[in-house]
Amino acid sequence: MRLILTISVLVAAVIAQQEVEQLDNLFTEANNRFTARMFSEVVKGNPDKSVVLSAFSVLTPLAQLSLASEGESHDELLKAVGLPDDNAIKSVFPRLNDKLRNVKGIELRSVSKIYVAEHYELNPEFSAVTRDIFNSEVKNVDFNMNEETAKEINTWVEEQTNNHIKDIVAANYLRPDYRSILVNAIYFKGKWNSPFDNKNTKEEDFHVSKDKTIKVPMMHKRGKFRYADSDELNAELLELPYEGREASFIVILPKEVDGLAALIEKLKDPSALELAISRMSTFEVDVSMPKFTIETETDLGSVLQNCIYFICSQMDVKRIFHATQAKLNRLLKTDELLYLSKATQKAFIEVNEEGAEATAANPFEVLFMRAQLRTPQATFRADRAFIFLLREHQNTIFNGVFIS
Repeated sequence: MRLILTISVLVAAVIAQQEVEQLDNLFTEANNRFTARMFSEVVKGNPDKSVVLSAFSVLTPLAQLSLASEGESHDELLKAVGLPDDNAIKSVFPRLNDKLRNVKGIELRSVSKIYVAEHYELNPEFSAVTRDIFNSEVKNVDFNMNEETAKEINTWVEEQTNNHIKDIVAANYLRPDYRSILVNAIYFKGKWNSPFDNKNTKEEDFHVSKDKTIKVPMMHKRGKFRYADSDELNAELLELPYEGREASFIVILPKEVDGLAALIEKLKDPSALELAISRMSTFEVDVSMPKFTIETETDLGSVLQNCIYFICSQMDVKRIFHATQAKLNRLLKTDELLYLSKATQKAFIEVNEEGAEATAANPFEVLFMRAQLRTPQATFRADRAFIFLLREHQNTIFNGVFIS
């Protein structure tokens, strides 16, 4: 009898572990889909500009809002996050946050805070969930005191992002009928596993287009890196690992100077990118890559809703932006009809000889309704517009485009 009990416990443990892995894989797939489609929309809205974004960091406030909502709005948010039910969210996100904090060799953290209007309280159940699942802080503020409240929110975001994200909330945007602001910030800092030597960095040609060439500071190094030449993408791929080799920076370089638009179109299908990455092998590579800094502000509300009507049916989150459809009934202890009035993101990335630093912050503002053989060799010269990904294992944390 004891032996049977022991076997049963072991079998149950194996089944539980398989379920955990399945949920984690579902989230990774959802993040990659969400990233691909949000990336397409952000690039479309910023023609001929370098951009950086973190679709990954948008999933946390969407998951929080799913636990605060009911009905069709709740189902839309679950679909966007890519998980089957509330229990899956409660299972995945604590593990995800622990995993981020423990990535070897880099600093990576995701933090959230909920600001609630004076004389209002979070619904007790939601308060417990957001504390236990997302480690969210909660604080009451007076939205009538817009200057003071904006300063408080902005100071907290600056502290979480090493002073790179400033003025995430404008004082004149804060209104007395705001009931809550959900803020999520993500911060990454890592050193290359094999740094560039700054003595080798020099001004060189970068082809913005066939007709326009500018000078940029180009970094150089040689070493063994994962590389692929993808006929399907008509691009080269290079992976530069950070210390600890659990996070990496992947560059996707079109073979043609004017090939960026075609590459972006192909990457709307995230499986195309995953296939190309899976085919990367170790090469001895001569690497030339610009050092750069990018800052981007994105109207997430516009992106999500535009995305709905064009290419992103699984990101159908339009109901939370409509007062009579949002049904954020589990957010606050109130009978008022709450809805999402504004969602924005500010993101920053700096890539240099030592490594990369990247950060993003998202405020979601809630209103109430008034009414290996011999190592082959390759040359990788990123002297034209390219796409980049910053990854933790298979999760894309940041991505963007460098044009000039």
